[in-house]
Amino acid sequence: MTKDTQETDNGRDLDSLPLTVITANPDGKDYWSELWRSRELLGMMVWRDIVVRYKQTAMGLSWALVRPLATMLVFSLVFGKLANLPSNGAPYALMVFAGLLPWLFFSAAFSDASNSVVGNANLVQKVYFPRLIIPLSSVLVGLVDFALAMLVYLVMSFFYGLSPGLHVLALPLFLLQLCLLILGCSLSIAALSVWYRDFKHLLPVVLQLGVYLSPVGFASTVVPEKWRLLYAFNPMVGIIDGFRWSLLGDTQPLRLNEVGISCLVTLVLLWSGVRFFRRSEHRFSDAI
Repeated sequence: MTKDTQETDNGRDLDSLPLTVITANPDGKDYWSELWRSRELLGMMVWRDIVVRYKQTAMGLSWALVRPLATMLVFSLVFGKLANLPSNGAPYALMVFAGLLPWLFFSAAFSDASNSVVGNANLVQKVYFPRLIIPLSSVLVGLVDFALAMLVYLVMSFFYGLSPGLHVLALPLFLLQLCLLILGCSLSIAALSVWYRDFKHLLPVVLQLGVYLSPVGFASTVVPEKWRLLYAFNPMVGIIDGFRWSLLGDTQPLRLNEVGISCLVTLVLLWSGVRFFRRSEHRFSDAI
């Protein structure tokens, strides 16, 4: 093969590669296909964050087990023993743990994803890629802790003699809704945090209040009937009730109208979050 032929072949190889045009105001026409082509980068970022999270820790992945167990014990003591709140026929510790599974996933992943763009400032300034990958990787990392906590719940459920039934088949749907909710909420905050670093200090306060505004340590049935519909506009209410119904069966009532409201709020937050993030991301490298 001659040199000219090699240059021609190389030219053909270059022509066959996808062309990425970076503009000041991206129209997003090929954004989602480009996001799919960057899936290997997403996997590398997820693996990096998992390794960094537990690197040089004495207990390693055990921290993902200690946190839900310790929180479950505190909530069971305060709400179950001292306040004597009902558990609708299920062991109180098991009911609390079923509510902690989605909440701890939400609080950890939401906090990490909201600060993810600022935390990867060097990468954002030097390399071009769909910025949506950054908060998305934080959500996927949170699934690792969720899976470990889920194993603990299964052990506890066999101990109490109340293992999940056929209702558990609906659990992936509620888990998917939870991931979409985290992504929708964190995208707006991640974009705003580039310009306003106050959100870093505000998030812990919001999450601390949220754990009491959501039925984490108690069943949603303790909320007065006249407030239930309004209470359902907190999307975590439908998700937590869905988790409990999936894991504990008919001992935990599930209202389809409240689940529907939760899904609607989740979709609105996801749509607005993606829209705002996409309109802002081309300015991240200048503002960060």
